[in-house]
Amino acid sequence: MPDVDSYLVIGIIAAAVTFLATPVVVRLANRFGWVAEPNARSVHRVALPDVGGLAMFLGFVVALGVAWMLNDFESLFASNSEPLGVLIAAAIIFGAGFVDDIREISAPAKVFFTVVAGVALVWFGVTMFYFRLPYLEATILAPELQPLITVLWLVGMTQAINLIDGLDGLAAGVVAIGAGAFFLYSQELTDRELLGVGNIGPLFAVIAVGVCVGFLPHNFNPARIMMGDGGALLLGLLLAVSTSVVGGRADPFQTQFVGTTYFFLAPIAIPLLILGVPIFDTVFAILRRVSSRKSFATADKGHLHHRLINLGHGHRRSVLILWAWTALLSGFVLYPTLTDQNPTYLPFGIAALGIALFTMLHPSVRKQRRINGTPPAGMERPNDADTAHAAADSGERDAVLVIDQPSLFDVAEVHPESSRSTNDSTPDA
Repeated sequence: MPDVDSYLVIGIIAAAVTFLATPVVVRLANRFGWVAEPNARSVHRVALPDVGGLAMFLGFVVALGVAWMLNDFESLFASNSEPLGVLIAAAIIFGAGFVDDIREISAPAKVFFTVVAGVALVWFGVTMFYFRLPYLEATILAPELQPLITVLWLVGMTQAINLIDGLDGLAAGVVAIGAGAFFLYSQELTDRELLGVGNIGPLFAVIAVGVCVGFLPHNFNPARIMMGDGGALLLGLLLAVSTSVVGGRADPFQTQFVGTTYFFLAPIAIPLLILGVPIFDTVFAILRRVSSRKSFATADKGHLHHRLINLGHGHRRSVLILWAWTALLSGFVLYPTLTDQNPTYLPFGIAALGIALFTMLHPSVRKQRRINGTPPAGMERPNDADTAHAAADSGERDAVLVIDQPSLFDVAEVHPESSRSTNDSTPDA
């Protein structure tokens, strides 16, 4: 059975290969014109390569190949078809995303290939066995339900990661934090013999961490490359696989080791909490589009990261705020699992309040409110040119959007002409 050091080696290999391959991909993308041009939804003012997923896929394949050759991982690969199934599914879903990045395909076509990738997972046995939600009894999934739940889980995870991939470094950072937390959680379950020794979940979680860590230096603002749909869909698949084979296979009838808290944080609910930021954003996007009677495939600038920028936070600070929420949720989940105790809610509550107050009361937010004219009724709102000029003078050089009433719950009114390049390297104050 592989130990933590063996997993760490695989994660480092995934990170190193991704890091070294990304500059090569940048040169290829510029040569062949695989770049994303600025548009009404973009926060970039210059064309950027958007095929970073190619480097991430290479890192994934090399890391998986090395694990396949190491004796430490023999229990995962011997007489087990699941790793091959994940490799095939990853190739399918990355291929669809890559084609969309360089040629653009329809949203239904991407969903179709995601379902095909899900069918490949099911064919090779990568499915859930149990399904349990908080306060409910564990359900042993009937064989005829396992394919449906597995495919739906994959579609949900891939769409969640794809939706938050809107700012430099956001998706890679959130996935790195979430997958790292989930790796620790799955290792604890394995040590307590609640998971089989041949469970592939920890391996694909640590590979996800590795490719994200290797890609982030090139992708954090100011980004030199974007991961594109190919990278986002690949990360979504890795998360879907690791969470489904851990959360969906952890013995739900042996939960005494973490006290009563574990009965609330059921195995299938833990991934939902760890990945709370992208999942909340996905649910919020669906509700927003349903309420406005728009198609689910309709792109907009109402996502969490856009709303943070609308509040007055710069590009980098918006990303760091969402990273902080992901880390807090992950810590809340890991505490009872790793310490065998119910969490002390006060520190987590204080931390959550601190992040919320920082988000809403930061000086840049108050400055943005003054610029956008939110004072008492009767005061006229400055015109867009004045607003953009004032924002530029405010010192918040990464501000890219303007709205009437800055709020996390307002619908953004986008003014692309006021966007600033994310290649500006000035850090957030």
